[in-house]
Amino acid sequence: MKDIASTNASAPSEQGAAPPSSGLDQAAIDFAHEVFDCARRGDATMLDRLLTKGLPANLRNDKGDSLVMLASYHGHAAAVSVLLQHQADPNMRNDNGQTPIAGAAFKGYREVIETLLEHGADVEGASPDGRTALMIAAMFNRVEIVDLLIARGANPDATDAAGNSARDAAKRMGAVDTEAKLAARQHADGAIPSTPSASGTEAPTATKTTRSADGVTGDPSA
Repeated sequence: MKDIASTNASAPSEQGAAPPSSGLDQAAIDFAHEVFDCARRGDATMLDRLLTKGLPANLRNDKGDSLVMLASYHGHAAAVSVLLQHQADPNMRNDNGQTPIAGAAFKGYREVIETLLEHGADVEGASPDGRTALMIAAMFNRVEIVDLLIARGANPDATDAAGNSARDAAKRMGAVDTEAKLAARQHADGAIPSTPSASGTEAPTATKTTRSADGVTGDPSA
């Protein structure tokens, strides 16, 4: 089964690992395991109770996965909403540079993405190599997610550090539906890729403007 590791980044840790924990006793470690499991299960009621009692909303495990990341990756919009209502950071990256919105885009969880965006998540959700949530959705043929992200402001012409756009990513992965949709959008916008002319040379094309995922010209830092 494919996982987000197929996008050159690791999936959120499936182990209930505690944060780096020198000095923590076993009871504290066990409690941390249970909290992370609550996020994975989407136990919004328990999370709300714990957060109200003072649990840090941005608690992270030893892989840097926040509670929001774990709940997002496992598709639990209600749990994500509870965490964000308690001021959790919707953009907190894990140690691999992944964002919650990218994890949800990979898994195809529309409701989670909408919840994150409603609470201020960056629609690009780019990793350090410039790969955006839109690129990830395109790679795995998530047509509905591609439509949603573009409608909410994602830049379909953004490129990653290797110069690949969302359409390029879809084409490389054989994601025919998202590749066709992004190609149709380019044609509609006049940003038509170059094609060979009858003489065998490339025909002139409309100028296509690209930018990195953070909106700054140039490659994102690695």
